[in-house]
Parts: sequence; C-alpha cells; structure tokens
Amino acid sequence: MVFSSLVFLYLFFPINLIFYFISKNNTYRNIILLGFSLFFYAWGEPFFIFALLLSGIVNYSFALLIDRYKGTYKSKIFLYLAVIIDLSMIGVFKYYNFFVTNVNFVLNTNLGLSSIGLPIGISFYTFQIISYVIDVYRGDVPAQKKFYKLLLYMSLYHQLIAGPIVRYIDVANEIDNRVIDSDKFSYGINRFIIGLLKKVIIANSAGQVATLFLDSNLSEISVLGAWLGIIMYTFQIYFDFSGYSDMAIGLGRMFGFTYKENFDYPYIAKSVQDFWRRWHISLSSFFRDYVYIPLGGNRKGFVRNVMIVWMLTGLWHGASWNFIMWGFYYGVFLLMERLFLSKVLDKIPSVLRHIYLMLIVIIGWVFFYFIDIKEGLKFIGILFGFSGNPLYDVKFEVEFFNNVIFIIFAAFSSTPVFKFIYRKINDLIVVNGYRPSKLAVVAFNALILAVSTILLIGQTYNPFLYFRF
Repeated sequence: MVFSSLVFLYLFFPINLIFYFISKNNTYRNIILLGFSLFFYAWGEPFFIFALLLSGIVNYSFALLIDRYKGTYKSKIFLYLAVIIDLSMIGVFKYYNFFVTNVNFVLNTNLGLSSIGLPIGISFYTFQIISYVIDVYRGDVPAQKKFYKLLLYMSLYHQLIAGPIVRYIDVANEIDNRVIDSDKFSYGINRFIIGLLKKVIIANSAGQVATLFLDSNLSEISVLGAWLGIIMYTFQIYFDFSGYSDMAIGLGRMFGFTYKENFDYPYIAKSVQDFWRRWHISLSSFFRDYVYIPLGGNRKGFVRNVMIVWMLTGLWHGASWNFIMWGFYYGVFLLMERLFLSKVLDKIPSVLRHIYLMLIVIIGWVFFYFIDIKEGLKFIGILFGFSGNPLYDVKFEVEFFNNVIFIIFAAFSSTPVFKFIYRKINDLIVVNGYRPSKLAVVAFNALILAVSTILLIGQTYNPFLYFRF
C-alpha cells in the first residue's frame, strides 16, 4: 500500500483516524497505531512481516542486555551481535543474489540464487533499529522495556517503507507523551497534501515522459531527447521521494509525532557537499554519525573514510554495480571539493556553481537509472554528442513543446519560490486580525486532493521509486 493510492486515501487512512481518536488514552492509541502499521506493512506481502517482527525481537532483547551490562565488555559483545544479525538479515534478503552472481562470474561456479523477494523498506527499518541499539550502547537513550513500544517505533507506517530514517531518540518521548492540537493536525494535513501534489501531479507526470526516452532504443533517440528524458527523471526522483517524505512528515504530525526534515531544496545547491546536506538528510546523517565519525572522520584516514561511506551509500540504494559506481562517483567529487575544488568554486559566479552542481547531479542520475553500466555510459555518450545520434527529432519536439510549461513549473517547484510568495501574501493580507489565507489553504488542499484523485483514477502509472530500497 502506498500513500498515493485510492485505498489509502479513502479507506485505510480515514478508518485509522476514526479508531485512533476514539480515545485519548495514549496506550490505546499506541496499540491502534501499531495494529494499523502492521496491517499496512502486511498489505500485499504478509510473509515479510515476519522479518520485521524477527528484527524487532532480536534488537529488543539485545538492547536490554546492552543496557543491563552497560560499561562492561559484555555490553559491547551484545552490540556487535545485534548489528551483525541486522546486517546479516539485510544481506540475505537484499545482497545474497548479487554476491552469488559475482562469485559465479569470477570463479565460474554455479551457485544457486535465492527466490525470496526483497521485503519493502528493509533498508530503512534496519538502519533505524541499528541506530537504536547503538544509541542504547552509547547511553544516549535507555533501552525500551516494553516490546510493543519498540515495535511501534520500528513499524510506524508513516515512515516505515520509505523513511525518513527516524532515530529512536527523536521520538522516544512522543511514544509515551504526545500532544495533538488543531494547529499540529492542520499542519499535518497541509504537509501531506503538498507531498501528494509532488508525487501524483509532478513526479508521475515527469516519470511518464522520462520513460519514453530512457526506456527506448538508445540508438534511436536524439541528443536533446536524451537530455529531456534524464531531466524529467531528475524531476521525477526528487518529487517522488521528497513528496513521500512530506506525506510521512504530515502523517506523523497528525498523530503527534515530529519527524525531522529529509529534503531542503537540494536542486538549489551550488556544490556537491551542499547538495548532500540537502538531499535525503536522514541517510546522510546516519552514515556520518554511525560510520564516518567512528571510522575517524576528518581526523584519521579522511580519504579512506569518505570512499567507504559513499561506496556503502551506493550499495545501500541497491545490490547492483551501477549503484556502487554511483556512490564512487559522488565520493570522488566530494573528495575533490574537500581537497581543492571548493577553492576554485568560491571564485566563480554563483550561477556557474549551480550549473556545475546540476550537471554532476543529472549525470549521476544516469548511473542511478541504468542498471547496466554499459547502457549508462552509452547514454552519457549520447548526451554529449559522442554517439552519432541526431541532435533532435520529432519525438523530442512533440514531448518538449507539450511539456514546456510543466518543466518550468517543476523547475520553480524545486526552489523555495512558491513558499516565499505564500509567506509574503500571508504577511500582507490581514483582515480584522484574520488571515483569509487559512481559507485559501483549505480550498487549495481540497483542489489538490480532487485533482490527485482524478489522476489516480485515470492513470495506471503510479510507481514509487524508493520501494526497491
């Protein structure tokens, strides 16, 4: 089940709200939310809920042992065991076939592949629970004594399958004590609707055009057609993922949970370092706090640490060499900026720095999109005119002129422009102490919900790109 589906919007979510707000008792609400979260996860894939439950049981038990033997070598042993089991689970489900395929290729063996599918969201909830046991070991949080509360933290459907990666320390108090008022609930609705707009109206529309070019015969597309396709994919992946994060943050707020921001207009960045401070913030901060700094950070083995983190970042996104290449690609640029390139960038105009960043990002999405690295390299050759493909063709002309207004809208939506305009209007229009913009927001939300519903009814194209992670 996804947030941008009619089943969720008009059945699951309203029923959840009704049952949740029947009582103000927090224990009752936690149990209701846990039940709905487990049902949400089991929808369509009931078998994989056992992987989630097993992970919860293992980490609940080891966290108690870590807490009990705090300050002794036993605590560290239990931490290592918990992390090893967590990584082993994700390794079996996500990386086993990748490992076996490469072993078979290198050693010319014939080891069998696994037919077990990938549990949705396993990368997200595994990283969350790893952060929990590490924080218990560090003494940042006490071990949760009640299993159902820890399972609630792991399985909260708002962020279970696609993040943001929520640390236990950030919601521990809200599990036991959370306050929901009209302002928070209203904010949650507004944030959810903005996410729905991003996902259904922008991401899906961009994705439909992107696939027309990126999934076509590469020998037949034009240079400008290739650029149009990858630019549309650049819009799709941002609005798809940031839209889902917005919906998760909005849902959390409606139920009394405050999740940290996961995106901060990354496409306005002017360097790769700045981009990764703005894109998928929860993942970047996880690798910084639990991998990069423990390895030595900037103090010891800086180059090694950066490359390890970014190779792991690529591998986290998928069990395929193209993702490892994608991580290596960003690791190299981050090292270059840290070592010398940032000094050069500081001396050139801001607009040129932005163009530099967007070129790197767009080329990076090529490695992200094409599982076959040879196909990706071939596509890059087309982008820069090294393939002999025509500069443009009828297909490009038709799709470009049909979507030019949409491209402009998506580009502006990637910046804080609309937020700035809204705030200025909100500050200027005040009638007798009342802001008419509140009514306008309600009307806007109703309009976006109606348009999204019509689009969801009429289109079969409604993918969610981060499900595979």
